[in-house]
Amino acid sequence: MPTLTVDGVPLHYRDEGRGLPVLLFHAFPLNGDAYAKQVKALSGRYRFILPDIRGFGRSGLGEGPTDMSRIARDALALLDALNVESAVVGGVSMGGYASMALLREDAGRVRGLVLVDTQATADDDAARGRRETSAQEALREGPESVVRALLPKVVVAPDSEVGREVAALMRTATPEGIAAAQRGMALRPDSKDILARYAGPALVVVGEKDPVTPLEKAKQLADLITGARLEVIPDAAHLPNQEQPEKFNAVLDGFLANL
Repeated sequence: MPTLTVDGVPLHYRDEGRGLPVLLFHAFPLNGDAYAKQVKALSGRYRFILPDIRGFGRSGLGEGPTDMSRIARDALALLDALNVESAVVGGVSMGGYASMALLREDAGRVRGLVLVDTQATADDDAARGRRETSAQEALREGPESVVRALLPKVVVAPDSEVGREVAALMRTATPEGIAAAQRGMALRPDSKDILARYAGPALVVVGEKDPVTPLEKAKQLADLITGARLEVIPDAAHLPNQEQPEKFNAVLDGFLANL
């Protein structure tokens, strides 16, 4: 896996396939391998650029909270290093927050937007408190605290093969990376304004059984973006690209093919 160093922090990424560049940010607390099923099915037609967000996978962490604008600037540096002028930008959950942050940083680099099981609103005080509690638990107990708390919410069947795959990805995260990301997500701004100004193509996807960012959150996203396409993936919770890859890939391919 190649590495780009930004501000002294080594950032790993995957660059696979050929065709239209598609930059995808992974969900918390996973890494770029979460998109393995998309790469396998679609890399013959699209070029997937998949960063490990700082603090996850094989990327370094740096100092302070991993705020969404920092993730966005890392990704813009990666696009520059790869000589990619513009790309379809998207992500799942936290990856959606990072995508909206990148849109705010430099909308001209966004050729299309893919928002999966995410939301436009900022955390309220209660949500920020829960994130801080989770951060402290991770620092005390390691990633197992996040597996215990999140796995039943992000997949329909935690004891299934895909549930075990997701749990394994979660366990690769470091306690410090988990805490920094939780604190960074707590700092994110409301993104309704930037989405309302976005005039490009957009795909909003949500798992039918997602309890974290349910259908009403996805509808709000789609309503904010003129002409956005909303797709619901049956029999999936918060990670439809991993739980129902064939259905998700068909939706993603249909969107990308029209670009």
